[in-house]
Parts: sequence; C-alpha cells; structure tokens
Amino acid sequence: MKDQDNRLGSYLRARRELVTPEQAGIPAGGNRRVPGLRREEVALLAGISADYYLRLERGRDKNPSPQVLESLARVLRLDDVERTYLLGLAAALPRAPRRRRPEHVPARLHHLLAHLQLPTFVEGRAFDVLASNAMAVALSPRLQPGQNRLRSLFLDPEEQAFHQDWQKAAADFVAALRTTIGDDTDDPRFVELVGELALSSRHFRTLWARHDVRRLDGGTTTVHHPVVGELRLHRDKLPVDDVIIVVYYPDKDSDSDEKLRLLAALSHPDTVTRSRS
Repeated sequence: MKDQDNRLGSYLRARRELVTPEQAGIPAGGNRRVPGLRREEVALLAGISADYYLRLERGRDKNPSPQVLESLARVLRLDDVERTYLLGLAAALPRAPRRRRPEHVPARLHHLLAHLQLPTFVEGRAFDVLASNAMAVALSPRLQPGQNRLRSLFLDPEEQAFHQDWQKAAADFVAALRTTIGDDTDDPRFVELVGELALSSRHFRTLWARHDVRRLDGGTTTVHHPVVGELRLHRDKLPVDDVIIVVYYPDKDSDSDEKLRLLAALSHPDTVTRSRS
C-alpha cells in the first residue's frame, strides 16, 4: 500500500509499462531500456507536454482535467472499468480515515443459506468468508467461515489445484481487490491482507504491481473436486446490506449438475455452518 500517497502516478506508470510500442503504433527499435512506453511517448500520443506528464506520474500535479485523463485512457488502452478507476483516482480528495462497522451477516441470510441446496456463502469486502452452507464447504473446505478466499488462492496448494485456470483466477481476484479498495487505502483489513500476501507470495507482488482493476461479479468457472471430479459452475454475486451472497450452480441436467447432486448426497447438507457474528 506504499503507493497510496501518489495513487494516480503509480497507476499511470504501471499501465504505461504494460503497453507495447507495437500496440501504440511506435517502432520498437533495439535500444529500449524500459518495458512498455516511455513517458515522452505517452505524452506525445495523449497530446500533452512531456513535462506535464512527468508531473502527473511523480504526483506533483494531482488535478488533471477530464479531457487529459480521457486521452491518457485511450493511449494506455484502458477498458471501461479501468477508465472509470483512473477518473476516480484523479477525483479522490484527501479525507479523514473512515471507521467502518464490523461486517455482520443478518440472521435472515443464515436462514437462507440453510435452505439452499447449492454451494452458497457470504463474503465481505476483502473476500473474507463470513458464513456458508454445508454444500459450500463440501465443494471446498476453504469456504468455511474465517477463511479468506484471496489468501487461500495464493497460499494454499489445494486451492490452487482446485482451479482449472489458477493463473486467471489469481489475476482476477487481485484486480477485483484493488477495485474494491478504491480510496479505502487506510482500511486496516485491506492493509493487513495486502501486507501479508505481499510478504508471502511473489506472484501476488507481481500481480499487485500491475495495478489491474476488474469487477468480479457473475461468471463461469471450472474446478477440480477431489471426490466428484471436474465441475463447470456459474457464479452469481448478490449484494445484501454490507455483505455479498455468492452462489455457485451448474447448468440444469448437465454432467456437473449430476455430480453436484452426488456431492449433496455424500455430504448430507442439512445444516448451515455459521459465522461467529
């Protein structure tokens, strides 16, 4: 989190290093000492002076106009989520640290989990598992309350083997975490989690330095269950109050649907695993 005092500059620099000269229509040449584009190349393509762009990267000017940011977003090949994130960095104003309430799972969600026969759990803003039903734990023991999905993804070999495409899952989760953090860089839970993973995982450090941002909402994933084998599951995230319900489900009458039914029969999901809240 050390870049929090110059988040705009850090983001511009990270994204600049990911754009190749070929993508920007610039001959690569044989004497380039930096990855991606040079500062002066970004400035030229965006129609601003090299000196002004240098001030932006170094945090000496933190109030660029929307027009400048739109030009930079075009040069840096940002998608809609990344562009919105860039605009938000420039619009962020200094503020006093906010005190967030502890994340709490309403009682009605515990009742809902108990009645659902699909892997379902409740997660917090930092991907902490706050509550889950027995089907979720049968799908993965890393979905028990008290676990953190991002921590499991980077530090637990069983979780890494669980995902068919672990590299993509890891990149998506890190980008989603950075999106969620937004300007809450002083939130103790985020500081603790990022600090632990940065110290423990080289791969996390590499992904974090990219400054990718992404939403991690609905989607489809393939996982390898140690008992029933490969499962292709859809994922939906439903915000409720300050928490998020996550549901995994297969296509009806598919092979994965049959395997999930077998998993349900094996695990007898008639109780819900509750959080301490």
